[in-house]
Amino acid sequence: MKRIACLLLVLCMAAGTALADTISFSGKVEARTTKEIYAPVGGVAEEVPVKAGETVTADTVIARIRTTKVYATENGTITAVYGQPGDDAETVAADYGAVMYMEGEALFTISASTKKAYEAKENYIVHSGETVYIASRNHNMNRGPATVTAVTEDGFTVRVTEGEYYVGDSFDIFRSSEYTNASRIGRGTLARVTPTAITGTGSIVRYAVRAGEKVKRGQLLFETVEGGFDGLEMTGTEILAGVDGTVASLNVEQGGSVTKDSVAAVIYPRDAVWVAAEVAETDLNDLQVGQKVKVELDWNQDQGISYEGQVEMISHLGTVGEESTTFPVYISFQPDENTRFGMTALVSTLEEEGKTASSGTGE
Repeated sequence: MKRIACLLLVLCMAAGTALADTISFSGKVEARTTKEIYAPVGGVAEEVPVKAGETVTADTVIARIRTTKVYATENGTITAVYGQPGDDAETVAADYGAVMYMEGEALFTISASTKKAYEAKENYIVHSGETVYIASRNHNMNRGPATVTAVTEDGFTVRVTEGEYYVGDSFDIFRSSEYTNASRIGRGTLARVTPTAITGTGSIVRYAVRAGEKVKRGQLLFETVEGGFDGLEMTGTEILAGVDGTVASLNVEQGGSVTKDSVAAVIYPRDAVWVAAEVAETDLNDLQVGQKVKVELDWNQDQGISYEGQVEMISHLGTVGEESTTFPVYISFQPDENTRFGMTALVSTLEEEGKTASSGTGE
């Protein structure tokens, strides 16, 4: 009888191992967390190169903010640059008179009158744009070519681009390079051309030139954007994803306005993926946090592909249904490049060796 009893015990234990409970339930691939991407500066979205649902990396550009570009209006030399990227251009101009100053090719100008012209009818008629020749009345060797830039009823203005002269000197102006008295058309005083003050509006994004640099007409000098920067620190005009993942939603569109510190996009991080499922309360006894499970996705289940998963959370808040009460359960797993949010997943618990079926006790 003792042998029979021992044999029955062994059979019961073996049966307990074979009857180890496993359960399966379905769920959806969801994002465990979301990442909000904020605009570092306000302005107009010049380009939005991504779409909702697209996968991105941390350095992917979500949007580019349009800049206002300030160009040189003439050839010359940049003599001074004020402020720094992130500063408000109008504030800089209020403090220094301009964002930068530029001296053109003409360093001197002469405001002349025809009152001292040689008495000949043709000498009293001056033409804008004509080449003339100037000679200092105080320094005999200071002479050279110049150009008439403006003509008024009783005078004209001469632009001097060549030579070295003394500001304040009196100059005779001639039509002939021989400087003959008969070709004298007027007289005036040499003055320094006022450097051009270059200003802008908005926040300075970047400077394209430095003080002392020679520039050509049409060359980019600096760029600005609408709005300001956090802590006056220039962070660029590109809104970057900042994290690998999937674009869940976009709040910017090409040509649309962007407000500084507004949410430009929401991203589902790539490393924050799990399966969300509703599990009947009668199956909760077979689940526990930290338990290893198998995850299969419907779309490639027939290919025998599965993923190792782990129970991360079992909610304490249930939903009462007509047939049973269910509880949210969340399972983490490592997705591959083909995993998409919203996919249907089948989660199965694993058999554990040595686990015995529960049984009642009694005498």
